[in-house]
Amino acid sequence: MKRVVILFNLLVFSLFCHAQQNEFIIAENYFRNNEYEKAIQLYKELYNQSPYNTTYLERLITCYQETEQFTVAEELLFQKLKEKPNLAYLHVVLGHNFERQEKIDTANKHYQLAIESINNKANYGALIAGMFKNYSKLDLAIETFQKIMDINPKANYGFQMAQIYGEKGDFKQMFESYIDLVDKNEGYLNNVKRYAGKYLTDDSEDENNILFKKALLKRSISNPKDIWNDLLSWLFIRQKEYSKALIQSKALFARDPDNLNRINELGKIALENEDYETAKECFDLIIENTNYPRDKFEAINNNLRIAIDTKQPDIDQRFDAIFKEYGINSNTLFTQIAYADYLTFTKNTPEEAEVILHKSLDFSNSRFIKASIKLKLGDVLVYMGKFNKALIYYSQVQTSFKNHNIGQEARFKVAQASYFKNDFKWAKAQLKVLKGSASQLIANDAANLFLTISDNEPKDSISSGLKEYAKADLLAFQNKNDQAIAVLGEIITTYKGQAIEDEALFKQAQLFIKKKQYDEAILNYAKIIVLDKNGIYVDDVYYYMAELYNNELNNPEKAKEYYQKIIFDHPSSIYLVEARKKFRKLRGDDIN
Repeated sequence: MKRVVILFNLLVFSLFCHAQQNEFIIAENYFRNNEYEKAIQLYKELYNQSPYNTTYLERLITCYQETEQFTVAEELLFQKLKEKPNLAYLHVVLGHNFERQEKIDTANKHYQLAIESINNKANYGALIAGMFKNYSKLDLAIETFQKIMDINPKANYGFQMAQIYGEKGDFKQMFESYIDLVDKNEGYLNNVKRYAGKYLTDDSEDENNILFKKALLKRSISNPKDIWNDLLSWLFIRQKEYSKALIQSKALFARDPDNLNRINELGKIALENEDYETAKECFDLIIENTNYPRDKFEAINNNLRIAIDTKQPDIDQRFDAIFKEYGINSNTLFTQIAYADYLTFTKNTPEEAEVILHKSLDFSNSRFIKASIKLKLGDVLVYMGKFNKALIYYSQVQTSFKNHNIGQEARFKVAQASYFKNDFKWAKAQLKVLKGSASQLIANDAANLFLTISDNEPKDSISSGLKEYAKADLLAFQNKNDQAIAVLGEIITTYKGQAIEDEALFKQAQLFIKKKQYDEAILNYAKIIVLDKNGIYVDDVYYYMAELYNNELNNPEKAKEYYQKIIFDHPSSIYLVEARKKFRKLRGDDIN
């Protein structure tokens, strides 16, 4: 019998909770639709049933305030405080209730009562600060957090306070708060970088960047620590001032040799951004100081890449010197790959490269390195027009690394080689799979090539220019840019008015830029806009034109014109954020 009674009571309680939940859902629906009068009736019932549920009370008070029933809200809050004096956070709600009636002095009195209550009930402090923040009483939220930390030195609300300073627009104090956090606990470094980074740009003259830098320099003088060099280096990297970042990284390395890895990463970033001087200085430091052969040879290879990119006259001698000093063996495998790439795409001697890569395969015991060699061997064979042989190597890597990025890269190369040999159907099949690749770069390349093929495939055996376009693409792959430009010119003339025309104009413009023929590129971009102002390339065209005028042609007025077209005419563009930022910088003020 006792069990029956217990089960019955549980059933009744369950039904009560279910009914209450349904009422709350309906009340919330009214609340979100601003139907406050209807919501009041349900929240009153819910609050009477569960007087200790703060959500019901909060919603009921808000509904009273939204319907200007301030006296009713006031009486309810005073009644609750009389019943439960320890619920001092309700003074915040009372204060807000009075403030909405423009009774500012009374409101402030209750706000201070809430803050003072922390002396006796410290565990409500964070709740009170959060309520002030929700009511946009940001100074009071800061005051509350500060009081909590004064009472309990172990409490740390530095992040919350810094974020509130940011909401207030007091960026100087915000940055100083973040620096205080790192000063107290270096474990906060990555979080501080993440949060502070939201307010920083790549512009060293941006006001926030200057404030952050000043705060760091001030702290580094008053309390020297390695962490300030770290943050300064991070800031300079964001601003693409790699030589300044290197100065900070060197300072860290001088005090701790383990910081050599930081210099290595900086070198790679500088290299990708074509700051070759800083990159080389980084890699030279690695070569001189590292105890790890892998890091040393990676730095050597990166220096070789710099020499090739900057067209140094002694590249052959450099490769020879490295092979004489370190030998042609497993230690220099990546140097051998780099040499094969140089022989093929710079010196146009792919036959020598093929021999070198075949020998390299014998030196490697790593399946990943073997895969890298096979991919490069495939590239060399594509350069030579030996597509079927190249496909064998690409397919071997694709099969062996199905769920790895290197396997995805191999699949793309299979598609690309098939496209070069005009097997468009097979190329599309591979590209369709790759559009969902985990690697964003591969996915984007796959999607672009897929669209090129899909949009321009021949119909009813009528030539569409796709075969010629694939030939131009192959020539560009082979670094034979003049020949590629000539073929694209023929396509533009022969297939005028057809879908392939804007593709050819755009590709030709990219090659003109590579050859630093900027006026010719601008002319091509202008033709694309005339063809179709709403075409798929228009966003890219406006942005690239703006960049050319801004960075290469020293014409800021023209640059602003094209950045502005993206901002106002193409607000969904992927370039919108960058365009707005660069437009502001050129104009020297803000834009809404």
